[in-house]
Parts: sequence; C-alpha cells; structure tokens
Amino acid sequence: MNKIKISSLPEFDITEHLDSEQAVAEYLTIVMEENDPAAMAHALGIAARARGMSEIAAKSGLTREALYKALRPNAKPRFDTISRVCAALGVKLVAQPLHS
Repeated sequence: MNKIKISSLPEFDITEHLDSEQAVAEYLTIVMEENDPAAMAHALGIAARARGMSEIAAKSGLTREALYKALRPNAKPRFDTISRVCAALGVKLVAQPLHS
C-alpha cells in the first residue's frame, strides 16, 4: 500500500469554490452558525478576496485598505461594513427563529 505524505497534498483554498452568490451565501451561513464575530469578519474577507477586493471595494463604497482592515482575522467590523460587503457580494443576512 502506497502512503501519501501530507506535505505532497495540495493546499485547500476555499476561494476556488466561492464562484457564485449561492456558494458565498452557503459559506457565510455555515460560518454564522459558529456564532463567532471574528470568524464572520474573516469569512467575509475570504469571500471578498475570492471575488476581487477591488470590485468589492468599489461596490461597497469602501476603500480597499478599509476592507482589508475591517475583514482581517479577529477584526470587529461595524454592522454597516458587514451589510455593505454582503450587498457587494450579492448576498444578504437572514434572521431565522431558533426554534421552529
């Protein structure tokens, strides 16, 4: 039996799979379920980089520098920033009842 070395495996890059609004929405929904604001900021940053930070900056009305700062790991962006980035990504946050 041939053994595979972990170092020989390709590195997984989620951005390759965030190629549609549906994929971004599903990814962000999974991250939101963790209830970790820093993880959400980081996930939005990943989605923005997958789409192109310049494009998201232009659509959101924020500068690229502001986006990088607001969406870095462990950042605590304002809700307005999150809302504008989501709109630029073509997704929206949705509230659902905890108990159905």
